[in-house]
Amino acid sequence: MAEAADRPCVTRREEHGRPERLSRRRAHTRAALLDAAQHLLAEQHRADMGIREITEAADVGFGTFYGHFASKRDVLEAAMSMFLEQHSVRLESAVAHLDDCAEVFAVGVRLTGRLQRNHPQVARILLRVGLPRLTSPAGLAPRARELLRAGEATGRLQVGDLEVALASAGGSLLGLMHLLDAEPHMDAGQAGDRLAANLLRMFGLPYDEAWDVATRPLPALG
Repeated sequence: MAEAADRPCVTRREEHGRPERLSRRRAHTRAALLDAAQHLLAEQHRADMGIREITEAADVGFGTFYGHFASKRDVLEAAMSMFLEQHSVRLESAVAHLDDCAEVFAVGVRLTGRLQRNHPQVARILLRVGLPRLTSPAGLAPRARELLRAGEATGRLQVGDLEVALASAGGSLLGLMHLLDAEPHMDAGQAGDRLAANLLRMFGLPYDEAWDVATRPLPALG
């Protein structure tokens, strides 16, 4: 009798835990697919991978893919969002010791501009889907908005219309990536430094000061 009475309790506990296990398994599978796409995209400089290649790299079944993403474009955009969020976090860590809004801004521009050389396929996909990122609630855009707002509040930068300023800076970065993609022999470091200096001048710094800030030693990007 005790055995029979215990059985429903075990069943209820198992049924209660099953959705949690399924949720964890689903999250794990999605993360594996994103990690695989990101690896093929960034580390192997691949943008032409097929869905089967992604699922094989993630060690999941081919049909499993469509339980998480509708198309290869969807997983690539999600992987791009993840990459940019990780890049934003690394940038924050790299500039944590800096207290000058102008230098923090310049470092962000210079290191992000160098993505075209360090991760060319990532930069190319960003060129195709990058404009909507300027108004994204995650990644680089909100952090850049906060930085520009802080620079305006302290009087270090003359920003004016915040959204126009953000569009100007972000659009300029995309333009630089396009230029570097078209000119493979161009020095990406020098080009990024010049862009950072020009943007600082647009935000009110004198020429000599803008150039000094934009050419200081770059912190390491972890």
